[in-house]
Amino acid sequence: METSELLKRVRTIEIKTRGLSKNIFAGEYHSAFKGRGMTFSEVREYQYGDDIRNIDWNVTARHNKPYIKVFEEERELTVMLMIDVSGSRNFGTVTKLKKNQITEIAAVIAFSAIQNNDKIGVIFFSNKIEKFIPPKKGRTHILHIIRELIDFYPEDKQTNIELALQYMTNSIKKRCTCFLLSDFMDEHNFSHALAIANRKHDVVALRVYDPRENMLPPVGMMFLTDAETGEQMWVDTSDKKVRDGYAEYMADWEKELDGTFKRVGVDVANIRADEDYVRALIALFKKRT
Repeated sequence: METSELLKRVRTIEIKTRGLSKNIFAGEYHSAFKGRGMTFSEVREYQYGDDIRNIDWNVTARHNKPYIKVFEEERELTVMLMIDVSGSRNFGTVTKLKKNQITEIAAVIAFSAIQNNDKIGVIFFSNKIEKFIPPKKGRTHILHIIRELIDFYPEDKQTNIELALQYMTNSIKKRCTCFLLSDFMDEHNFSHALAIANRKHDVVALRVYDPRENMLPPVGMMFLTDAETGEQMWVDTSDKKVRDGYAEYMADWEKELDGTFKRVGVDVANIRADEDYVRALIALFKKRT
């Protein structure tokens, strides 16, 4: 992509997503994603009703009267965006490709994080780790991330969510909030890796999908190519049994995927590539408050 066109797209996405994060998501994000825990603030004299478990016995001994430790919530978060850049993200049949929807959603989360004074980093993955951007703060860092979201070209086309989760779990030492953005079309079983990652971190799944992935249109013979493996085949979509069989297969797959998220305790938002993502994100944030 030409530099001038890239900068124009970066600016367009910045204006739209920064406004959304400031005017719509700021409070919801702050409430939905908590700090890592409680950090020590000060010592003060014991007052009636204070929790005796917080008594500082060393200070109490020195002053001959009870003092307690006061804690406050440690607000600063580390936010990680795990971005699926496999071949299937280039699919879109209505108004927007999945990858463009993912880019906007990631940008909104990034600006929400920076307004909350959080660090944010990115892992781009296919069937390998394509790129790792360490967590930092600042507008310059956010714009760098958006540029990469728009103009990043992976080396591989297939998907391995399990490997990506393992990398994130091992690379990010302190607890973080991790947004996993993908269509989750992966032949590997990633449930175990997801469970481990969610025990160490706070993992949130954002599934971006196209409506045509759930059902075939009755348009006769179609020549289909798998965007990730390159496998090709002819499909007779005028055959109702073929269409029904495909729809049933996808319904079963979605049910199994939702079951995986519930089993490991990961919140998920299912977002169509051609629809407004604002409502889905707000519903997710409210669910967590």
